[in-house]
Formats: sequence, C-alpha cells, structure tokens
Amino acid sequence: MDRTIVSRNGDCSQTASDAVALTRISDPDPIKKQINAFSAISVKQDDPSRFLSLFYESVIAGGTAGVIVEAALYPIDTIKTRLQAAHDGGKIILKGLYSGLGGNLVGVLPASAIFIGVYEPAKQKLLKLLPENLSAFAHLTAGALGGASSSIVRVPTEVVKQRMQTGQFSSASDAVCQIVAKEGFRGLYTGFGSFLLRDLPFDAVQFCVYEQLRIGYKLAARRDLNGPENAMLGAFAGAVTGALTTPFDVIKTRLMVQEANIKGFRIA
Repeated sequence: MDRTIVSRNGDCSQTASDAVALTRISDPDPIKKQINAFSAISVKQDDPSRFLSLFYESVIAGGTAGVIVEAALYPIDTIKTRLQAAHDGGKIILKGLYSGLGGNLVGVLPASAIFIGVYEPAKQKLLKLLPENLSAFAHLTAGALGGASSSIVRVPTEVVKQRMQTGQFSSASDAVCQIVAKEGFRGLYTGFGSFLLRDLPFDAVQFCVYEQLRIGYKLAARRDLNGPENAMLGAFAGAVTGALTTPFDVIKTRLMVQEANIKGFRIA
C-alpha cells in the first residue's frame, strides 16, 4: 500500500482529528482528499498491531506472488541463464527448461516473503517520516532494504537454480551437497557481490519507478487503478529496469556458474 491507496474505501480513521475529517468532507478536490486520507490513516499505523498486520499481509502476498511468477516464467528464465552463460557462439540447449523448478520454488517462497515483508513496512515508515517531495527516495530506499534482507536466501537459491539450468546437477539436494563438498559453504554464495551490484539497484529502481508511475497515474486519472493497469505499470517498470541492469545480470550469472563444464556450452 502506498499513500494513494491506503484509504481505498474512503473511510476516515476514528483516531484522526475532527479537522482532518471535516476537510475531507468539504474539500471537493480528489487529490487533496487522497493526501488528507493518508494523514488520517498514518495515525492508525502507529499502532504496533497495525504494523504486525501489515508485515504479515506483506509476507503472505510476497511469498504467494513470488511462487506464481517464478513458476510461470521459469522456462524463459532458464533460456536467459543459458544465453548469458554461453560464450563465443556456444550451443544453447532448449531441453529441460523446467530443470530445478521445484528446488527453486523452495527458495523463492521465503525470499519473496522476506522482500515484501521488509519493503512494505519500510515504505510506509519512510513515507511517514519524509516530506511529500521525497516519496521517490522512500520507495528507492525501501526497495534496496527489501533486496538486501532477502539476499541471504536469494543468493543460494540463484546459485543452485542457475547451475541446474545449465545442466551441472540433476536435483537441488544434489547441487547443494556437491557445491558445499567441493567449494565449502561459501560456494552457495558465489557471486554474492555481483548479485548485490545487480539486484539491489534493480529492486530499488523497479519499485521506485512502479510506485511513482502509480502515483502519477492515479492523480491524472483521479481514481484507483484496476488490476490490468497495475500489471501494465509493473511490466513497464520491470522492462525499463531490466534493460538498465542486464550487463550486471550477465556478470552475476557467469560468476555463479563459473565452475561449469557443460556439454553444449563453452563457459570461461
């Protein structure tokens, strides 16, 4: 939730001041109504139970969304990984596009839950503390915090996933055991620096662009966005951010699969 949708039903918090309530009733300007509504609801958000509720809802929503998106787009992700890992015209194998999906979902669920569980409360707190004209900074910072928090789970998940996608292992459990046996526990965090170099800017910029587009769109349309409109803005934000961070993604992939010696690939 951001400041433009926290009062979707138009109800005033009972803990808000009478002055705020009167302003919302008498002011016909929908933009001012949205700003006043956020002011009213922010009082309620000081309640610890409200914070815990927001965290719980974010964890559930983030984990569910992460699993659904990962399952739907996994074949495309596999092709992307193989393209990035291949060098000098190496042959790209189009079989086994779902290789490693089950093991990857085990890691994606907690990683996505942690990300959104940190992002939403951090965003709400920053939006409350910072002035209105720094909302983009609040979204940027919250995205970076979410990405950093979830990286403890996302990096091992990415290492195992990408090595399975490039054919090094047949199962996630086998991948974990062999990586730890050959490279130590640190092997599961191969490419951690490059992951942060790519994914932290990606998470921060993507969510910042998305949130700012939503705010601008809602103010222009003077209404709440529907599902397809939210999806459209999310896709646009992801596409722009992905284009900007692709070079770092290639570096991350090649570092994470650097132990590969795979038939059909030439990986330096």
